[in-house]
Amino acid sequence: MTPLYDQSSVIPIRFTDNKIQVLLITSLNSGQWIFPKGIIDNGLSAGEAAAQEAYEEAGVRGNVPDILIGVYTYEKWGGTCQVKVFPMIVNEILTTWPESEERRRSWVSLKKAQKMIKKKELRMLLDNLEKKWPSIRQAIESV
Repeated sequence: MTPLYDQSSVIPIRFTDNKIQVLLITSLNSGQWIFPKGIIDNGLSAGEAAAQEAYEEAGVRGNVPDILIGVYTYEKWGGTCQVKVFPMIVNEILTTWPESEERRRSWVSLKKAQKMIKKKELRMLLDNLEKKWPSIRQAIESV
């Protein structure tokens, strides 16, 4: 039986001129554009773990509403990683962060992100983000 690894991820979001932008980062191995993600450490919720990864990998902090954008799987470490993805409303952008020497980051529109991301399952998450926008917006306004 193949092992299953629980991971979580965020799609970091900010507003510029009343338009949504998302933050993409490069993966360590292939350099492809992705979202911050990692293993859910013991004692952390999926959202808290994803927020920690966003700090370490992308140098951003913010609020992670308990709104699941989607789930995807991929193969790694001889098993299957199952990734739960949440939105993150960014309220702090750091100039240096733990992985700032190893990754690039880029704030882009949803349309540009669709073109930059090669993995189909990640592009589908952007579609889900748009569909769930009313509930995300409601969560933002209640903070």
